Amino acid sequence: MSKHAYLSASASARWIACTKSAKECENAADTPSEYAKLGSEAHTLCEHLVLKALGRDAADPTGSLEHYDAEMQYHAEDYCGFVMTKIAEAKKIGGDVFVGVEQRLDLSRWVPDGFGTGDCVIAADGLIHIIDFKYGTGVLVSAERNSQLMCYALGAVDTFDTLYRTDKIRLSIFQPRRENISSYEMSVSELLTWADEVLAPAAKLAYAGEGEYAAGEHCRFCAVKAFCKTRAEQNMELAKYEFADPAHLSDDDAAEILPSLDNLVSWANDVKDYALKQALAGTRYSGFKLAEGRSARKYTDETAAAKAVEAAGYEPYEKKLKGITAMTSELGKKRFNEILGGLVYKPPGKPILIPADDKRPEINIHTNDSISDQEEKI
Repeated sequence: MSKHAYLSASASARWIACTKSAKECENAADTPSEYAKLGSEAHTLCEHLVLKALGRDAADPTGSLEHYDAEMQYHAEDYCGFVMTKIAEAKKIGGDVFVGVEQRLDLSRWVPDGFGTGDCVIAADGLIHIIDFKYGTGVLVSAERNSQLMCYALGAVDTFDTLYRTDKIRLSIFQPRRENISSYEMSVSELLTWADEVLAPAAKLAYAGEGEYAAGEHCRFCAVKAFCKTRAEQNMELAKYEFADPAHLSDDDAAEILPSLDNLVSWANDVKDYALKQALAGTRYSGFKLAEGRSARKYTDETAAAKAVEAAGYEPYEKKLKGITAMTSELGKKRFNEILGGLVYKPPGKPILIPADDKRPEINIHTNDSISDQEEKI
């Protein structure tokens, strides 16, 4: 059997919105990025720690993790603590509680040959809680109507329906490197309605390679995004502003352009990366050529360089204070707070423009404080 589902839960946001992308991505070469490998190893460590905390057999994987470091250990332990807290909350409901770690879930009732793997599935009377660990930093992930987690919840409902009386579904994203814990609740009836009216019809079209192409936020992780004509046509719509003097754009013009800029920049970079890979493989583009980019000087032998500098009477190494994550891992949370709690602060982030429906609080342009902070001070 294939190690991954043709219509995977993790890619459901894409193939639900763009049903024809499923077959395109299936036929594309799949080369895992270093970011994907990092995330996979972090998941492996999380699985080990949760199983260990539950008293189950779990071999320590750290020796085989290429990217293992203090930061990964710290965040995995934080995730484990979150999971154990949620398990304890479920046990307060009463009755038996099931905890599945890397739990395989069958989605074939709605998605042809569909299945998924939930990082943590907690089932108790009245509640199914799906917890998903995200180690990435590039995209802030929300649990609100998250199709991946909703797919996992469907598989859990289908599996445990005869064992537990389930009324409520809770979805949680634990994204530690973005300091993001997002949770969302919905009823089982709401979940099943979505499955029947949205998921199943889209899955049927996607499985058959039918439906339509559609560009949007879901393109971010599409394997064919760089040379998708539909995505190119959507982004090229901004070309109508090409000859307008930016100083003369109206506020309405700017408001119309802003929502598309992130996707436009992302698309442009994807096309450039794709073209470079093709050129390195032998493709020649009219008007372009391959050349060496800028590079920085490096030591041929760092150990020999250090010894040479020391012999000359100089110090070759610079001391650097460990970062907060590494220091917390070194000292432990309790000891860290005792020793350094009063020496840590979080500066305000640089102002950015975001959509009005984003949940982050608005800042006051005169004080650079958030509106919510201002209200608390009144």
